[in-house]
This record gives sequence, structure tokens and C-alpha cells, in this order.
Amino acid sequence: MATVVGVLLIVLILVGVPLKYFASDGSSAQEIGENITTYLGIAHGWLYMIFLVMAALLARAARWTIPFTITTLLAGTIPVVSFWAEHRATRAVRAAHRDTV
Repeated sequence: MATVVGVLLIVLILVGVPLKYFASDGSSAQEIGENITTYLGIAHGWLYMIFLVMAALLARAARWTIPFTITTLLAGTIPVVSFWAEHRATRAVRAAHRDTV
């Protein structure tokens, strides 16, 4: 989930926003940027909410600490950081699973 949210955020921030605000007014590039920020922004918002719920459920099941959970939940708001947080969370869950097996 963090990967999907992260990819959408990168496209939104690195493609959509620059096209929307830095392309010539009325150009097709600006229109593409407008569409990316509108539709991808909405998709990212909904998927981020799903990510929050799923990560919170995982945090509870895995008994993560509050700081670890908050860091993981906030990671979807910063481009590229969500990939690091997903790797970190996966490593923590796998380590906990190895300890119980």
C-alpha cells in the first residue's frame, strides 16, 4: 500500500504540480498538470486514507511502539519516504514473525 501511495505522490508532486503551475497558461501541458493534480490528487487522498487504516491495523497486530507507528503513518505524506517506511515496517514484521516461529 505504501508503494502505491508513494508512486502516486511522486507523480503528483514531480509531474502534476510543475505542469500545472509552471507551464504556460492555457497550454496543453498546463491542462495535463491540472488533470493530474485533480484526479491523481483525489486518488492519492483516498488511497492514503486506506493506507492509514491498514497501517494502523498492522501496527496494532504487530504491537509496534507509538513512535514507530506515527512515523509509518506520516511517511505517506513525504515523497520517497513512504518507500523507506514500508521497508522498515516489513523488516520489523518479518523479524517479529521469525521470533514467534
